Amino acid sequence: YFLDKSDKYDSRDVERLQQDDKWVENYLIWRHDVVDDTLKMIDESFQWRKEYTVNDLSESVLPKWLFETGALFLHGYDKEGYKLFWFKVKHHTRDPKQQLDKKKLVAFWLEHYAKRDHGKPLTVVFDMAETGISHIDLDFVRFIVNCFTDYYPNFLTKIVIFEMPWIMNAAFKIVKGWLGPDAISMLKFTNKSDVQEYISGEYLPPHMGGTDSFKYSYPPLVDDDFQTPLCENGPITSEDEHESKEEIDADTKEAGELNEAQNLNQKKMNSIEQISKSEETDKTEVKPKNAKKALTTFKGPLLHISPAEELYFGSKETGEKKCLIVLTNITKNVVAFKVRTTAPEKYRVKPSNSSCEPGTSLDIIVSLHGGFAASLQDRFLIMAAEMDQSSGAGVPELTQFWKEVPRTKVMEHRLRCHVIESSKPSSLTLKDNAFNIPAKTNEDLHIQLTHLLQINKRLEEQMNRCLWFQQLSVVLSLLSVTVAAFCFYLAYAQRS
Repeated sequence: YFLDKSDKYDSRDVERLQQDDKWVENYLIWRHDVVDDTLKMIDESFQWRKEYTVNDLSESVLPKWLFETGALFLHGYDKEGYKLFWFKVKHHTRDPKQQLDKKKLVAFWLEHYAKRDHGKPLTVVFDMAETGISHIDLDFVRFIVNCFTDYYPNFLTKIVIFEMPWIMNAAFKIVKGWLGPDAISMLKFTNKSDVQEYISGEYLPPHMGGTDSFKYSYPPLVDDDFQTPLCENGPITSEDEHESKEEIDADTKEAGELNEAQNLNQKKMNSIEQISKSEETDKTEVKPKNAKKALTTFKGPLLHISPAEELYFGSKETGEKKCLIVLTNITKNVVAFKVRTTAPEKYRVKPSNSSCEPGTSLDIIVSLHGGFAASLQDRFLIMAAEMDQSSGAGVPELTQFWKEVPRTKVMEHRLRCHVIESSKPSSLTLKDNAFNIPAKTNEDLHIQLTHLLQINKRLEEQMNRCLWFQQLSVVLSLLSVTVAAFCFYLAYAQRS
């Protein structure tokens, strides 16, 4: 393919294919490990990526009105923790002159998300409330379907179709013909009474029976739902208003103990239980200066952030409600940072909007409050930018700084929430991870399950072929016996 069509590919895609094993694996998974089919898909998707200049799509090259309509955007998560890609059909009108720009908008969103979350699968939601015959655009729907079936491998978890009008039944029979058997199984036709089987109410708008007050607007670009930065002590409730200074100090000491626990080596495994007990009773232990590496570390251009990907909370049964984030300033300037979350009503962050001196580390305590429990859909965003030494780091200066700093100079890093169902203490969980014992993420399990299902499907096909050959053999054997018996009968008749 490359020798014949190299001029039809973007060299950046070819380079990525040679270096990104995960991308190659997704192509193979989506084509059931059939190499010829995988190569054909890569060829088609690479030609499409160059035709639509996917690697160069940005807000600046697309018409502003496309974003303002609100027909397409990313917002919220389904019950399995997958991002929701919304298509508000009532905002879409069929117009051949605008079709190419609208298709590029789809490609922009998919590429924007794929680069940001490294290709983690999406759930597509077709919100068909208040739609009619004027909104039917099969060519556009087919393009969206093709993006997932032909261009973005292993990128689709399900297609949730909400309140499809009966007049569109015939149109969607055509759509089913484009999807193929694998994708058809992902179609979920829903209405107000059953849509929450797939998406919880907190990410559904009121007209779908949910409580999400999110209202789409542009600008800025809707980005991962981090709408509101947390205040210093998080959302204030009656129980938080009376929190004393002693309790805050206790939180800080507990964070220090967690940090110390993360630096234990393998030789101290036998003393874990005693250390856990001493953490409960001894609140005066001094935190070592170098105990600043929690789990794995994200190495950014301004800050090193630990943990790198996930915050570990306990379930309601385990009761573990606090996590520690360690920020290390690796620059020669003061770095301002702030923390946002998709669920500001659940969490308190201390501090959530502050600064970090050059070469120093700073602890951020994230805690659940009230009766809330962490969920896989919750996300945190850490934003950071360099400040001038003369700017000052007080609250007024930080507020003004964030109003003026260009987006191109802001470093962003996202963290997911992970809920630990085990009854063992969170400090022990942190120690396990500190010893680099790999933990399976939902994505890893999803890929393994998909692979097992594909193997099972191939085994079923082989069994069906074996049964077919067996049946054919039986029929041929019976036919042979019948012919032999008939020949004997004829020979006997002739002798008689």
